[in-house]
Amino acid sequence: MKISMIVAYGKNWEIGLDNKMLWHISEDFKNFKNITSGHHLLMGRKTFESIGKPLPNRTSLVLSKTGFSHEGVHTFSEVQDAFDFARANGEEELFIIGGANIYETLFPYVDKMYLSEVDFEGKADAYLKQIDFSSWDLIEQKDYEAILEEDKIKSPAWSFKVYTKKD
Repeated sequence: MKISMIVAYGKNWEIGLDNKMLWHISEDFKNFKNITSGHHLLMGRKTFESIGKPLPNRTSLVLSKTGFSHEGVHTFSEVQDAFDFARANGEEELFIIGGANIYETLFPYVDKMYLSEVDFEGKADAYLKQIDFSSWDLIEQKDYEAILEEDKIKSPAWSFKVYTKKD
């Protein structure tokens, strides 16, 4: 089973504030949905709570040491148990979707990264640990312009990049 992470982050590795996203980019949400549909999503409890419900056509796996429970969600206190569950259910590509501690803890397991680099600098309380790209190959990139509405930025410019771990 391949283990992938999918994340959007700002210029200073910002990923969230008060358990919320820092921007709204509808094209990035569509991208996330297309890439992750039909797969298992592995996340921390706070990330699940920020989403509020299991996402359609995906299997939600939540890592929690507090005995967290929610209808339609599989909760695990150990990472390996979550991996084993996904494998046992025929998963071919498991997606790690956050938050910051989950990304950092599980990064050594990651084979592929789907990264949305957002033209954003601002207040945040959750950050992605800076990635050393020297052991990764960029296999795909698509750049998006900012979307303006009445001279205000409705959606910031961003780049979508896919990396695979070098052999």
